[in-house]
Amino acid sequence: MARSRPVDGFSLEYDRAGSGPPVILLHGWPGARSDQREVAALLRDRADVVVPDLRGFGGSDRHDRPPPDAYSADAQADSVCGLIEELALDRPVLAGYDVGSRVAQAIARRLPEDLRGLVLAPPMPGIGERVLEPAAQREFWYQPFHQLELSEALVDGDARAVRAYLAHFWNHWSGPDYTPDAAALDALAALYARPGAFTASIAWYRAGAGAVAHSLAEQAPAPADRLAVPTTVLWPEHDPLFPVAWSDRLDEFLAEVDLQVLDGVGHFVPLEAPGAVADAVRRRLAAG
Repeated sequence: MARSRPVDGFSLEYDRAGSGPPVILLHGWPGARSDQREVAALLRDRADVVVPDLRGFGGSDRHDRPPPDAYSADAQADSVCGLIEELALDRPVLAGYDVGSRVAQAIARRLPEDLRGLVLAPPMPGIGERVLEPAAQREFWYQPFHQLELSEALVDGDARAVRAYLAHFWNHWSGPDYTPDAAALDALAALYARPGAFTASIAWYRAGAGAVAHSLAEQAPAPADRLAVPTTVLWPEHDPLFPVAWSDRLDEFLAEVDLQVLDGVGHFVPLEAPGAVADAVRRRLAAG
């Protein structure tokens, strides 16, 4: 465990292990860098694996009254780019899901020549107004809820409420054959139960970075302006948030994309299918 130099007043806590070409693994919500523990274990024999907590998560810095955009995708990317520069990571592969996927995409748009490749799970671009369909809105209720002060009043700092809230998502979003580890969920809930930690974690949504706000604002770029970094997309079969049918427009946004559907897998791809993630990262390392 180590800490990065601050960027805009935020220092990231991260783990680093292994040797070889660099890989950065990015977590989601409601999670922390522990989301990537099994993927990191599979890669560290052949890669320099760096796994940070994003701003406001886990052991990384969080602030009570930050600017509204301090936890946005671009702001999170600022911190990860700072970590890349600080550790002198030469053309890393970035792998992420959920929040980590959006942050990796932001970095790739900024540094297309400085990355070997991306390995991503949803959310991905191309969802558009389908996010407003009734079935989708039944799943995305938590994002407008996170905009309300009521959400922090009901959850923040209350260990029992935090545990119940996180357990709902980890159970509901998981695939049919995956049961979240109770001890790991207890440890994650302890991180989120610290006063202010839950509120910091939902600042991502309050910054307008959630899937609903992002999907409604996105516009397909001109073909020459598509994301240029070679990308593997691992799309889980049983993610209730992001149906596989929503993968149909990836080519409009990504110049070079390999789509792989993960049978039997739910939203938490790094823990439900760590071997698939590690294999995809190895292929990107070999191709780079």
